[in-house]
Amino acid sequence: MTPVSQRRGRRRFPFFAGMAAVAAVTAVAPSAAAMPGAHPAQPAAPAPAPAPGPQACAGTDTPDFGPNVRIFDPSMPAADIQKQLDDDFNNLKDTLADQMSEDRVAHLFKPGEYTVNDNVGYYTSVAGLGKNPGDVTINGNITVDAFNESDEGNATQNFWRSAENMAVKPNGANRWGVSQAAPMRRMDIQGDLDLYPESYGWASGGYLADTKVSGTTESSSQQQWYTRDSQLGSWDGGVWNMTFSGVEGAPPTAFPDPPHTTLESTPVSADVPYLYVDGEGKYQVFRPDVRTNATGPSWANGDTPGTSVPMSQFYVAKPTDTAADINAAVASGCNLFFTPGVYHLDDTIKITNPDTIVLGIGYPTLMPDTGKTAMEVADVDGVRIKGVLFDAGTQNSPSLLTVGEEGASADHSQNPTIMQDVFFRLGGTVAGKATNSLVVNSKNAVMDHIWAWRADHGNEGTFGWDVNPGETGVLVNGDDVTATGLFVEHYNKYQVIWNGNNGKTVFFQNEMPYDVPDQASYMNDNGLEGWAAYKVGDQVTNHEAWGLGSYCFFNTNPEVKNHHAFEVPDAPGVKFHSMATVSLNEKGSITHVINDTGDVTPPETTPSNLANFP
Repeated sequence: MTPVSQRRGRRRFPFFAGMAAVAAVTAVAPSAAAMPGAHPAQPAAPAPAPAPGPQACAGTDTPDFGPNVRIFDPSMPAADIQKQLDDDFNNLKDTLADQMSEDRVAHLFKPGEYTVNDNVGYYTSVAGLGKNPGDVTINGNITVDAFNESDEGNATQNFWRSAENMAVKPNGANRWGVSQAAPMRRMDIQGDLDLYPESYGWASGGYLADTKVSGTTESSSQQQWYTRDSQLGSWDGGVWNMTFSGVEGAPPTAFPDPPHTTLESTPVSADVPYLYVDGEGKYQVFRPDVRTNATGPSWANGDTPGTSVPMSQFYVAKPTDTAADINAAVASGCNLFFTPGVYHLDDTIKITNPDTIVLGIGYPTLMPDTGKTAMEVADVDGVRIKGVLFDAGTQNSPSLLTVGEEGASADHSQNPTIMQDVFFRLGGTVAGKATNSLVVNSKNAVMDHIWAWRADHGNEGTFGWDVNPGETGVLVNGDDVTATGLFVEHYNKYQVIWNGNNGKTVFFQNEMPYDVPDQASYMNDNGLEGWAAYKVGDQVTNHEAWGLGSYCFFNTNPEVKNHHAFEVPDAPGVKFHSMATVSLNEKGSITHVINDTGDVTPPETTPSNLANFP
């Protein structure tokens, strides 16, 4: 195997300094056909476009979800279910071989009780098909750990996997040792929850929402974490940035010692849309209502408020479908359901109707092959996008997802567009290129768990300063936009630019680009060293953010500096709370935390903290 960048595995930390670095890896993408029952990523010939009209949708409430969706019933022998879970895990467990795989899979459990253990590998969604989490009970564990010998106990590359909408009665603590793009949602953990690998090696950021944990949630070596609208028995731990909003049982704000930041409620939020099966065996998608100033899970005292949409009103997309197929269905009024696989697009998917649901399971991946934007959402009310990975193609796209046209001004405060578990990748699989990953022009939009990642490792020839360029991860032009759980990493210039007024961010996690060749290549337009991780536009008068961490690891040239992590205008309505900057392994430095305030990053991978600005 040809060595590539090690990214996170090269870190050293005080109590874990003796851990050897994770070996350099090459992610070898096996053929999709190597997975039993896998759907090929590219069709031999394009399917004919469906005719506009109702027939373009599924037309049935019991559709074919394709061969990569496993649907389990409690009447099935537990041993048979366990074998399928183990086979899928063994096919997608390995950090070296499977991280950039084209394989995708979903494990869906119909209502009932199961005695199984599901180790969750790459590109795997695990979910209950009940109306509420308690409708599916797992007597066992839903586990993510540092599974591979090559990880050497380090879980900092445990990306792209999820668990949702189940009750778990764990054997011991349920372990969910993950990093980015690995959400746990709508779960009822009837015991303890550990957010770190069994080895106590590092994990690097995660997301928990709309969940009950009856016991202790322990973060231990987990570097940062965001928990939203949940109920915890207790919380134990904190390294750099642990942020809570609307969480019963959360620790009080004490940043930076311990590094806890707690908001009593979440300004605006919603449970994710999710697939369930009703008492007649028909499939529906539940669309939860929007909540304001929420606390605790929406289902804590009964059913989640919202609306059920029959699957007959969805177009069930397969990787063989073209953009023309999908657009014809959406234009005719269908919602959109992406099944697992990689979708190569020769044109932009256009979401034009209000209240359209775009729901993916098993990490469906949209790749624009012709340099166009992968998906555009019109400036309409109430679009919901959940569970989709956007992967840049080799021809530069202006963006991968754009919400609202430039200059959009309609008020969507009563019914905003919401993006949840929506992830972006430039490089890693191919030498992907995109000027921006996510552009938000619509007002009142909500970004709930976004990871935008310019790859620093992957398949040979797919990453490097000029190989997979991306200027900015997230560009917000709309007013009154809210982000809850925003992860943006490694872009060549600003990681986030926020031009809209009255924006709010609850939890931000960032790493600056690793591969800056020299300081001359990393000077911003104002002549300062480097580009801020999070820039609020000079014209903005109101913006507030809580729980922000930005880290540098300039390993290509450790002499590189960044003047500051956060850049904001001098306006009384612009307020930042609980900020941390860190130089990982002392590779480069960040001179100030925000503007010209805050100390330079100290040595030994310890943070420079600032509780409030101004």
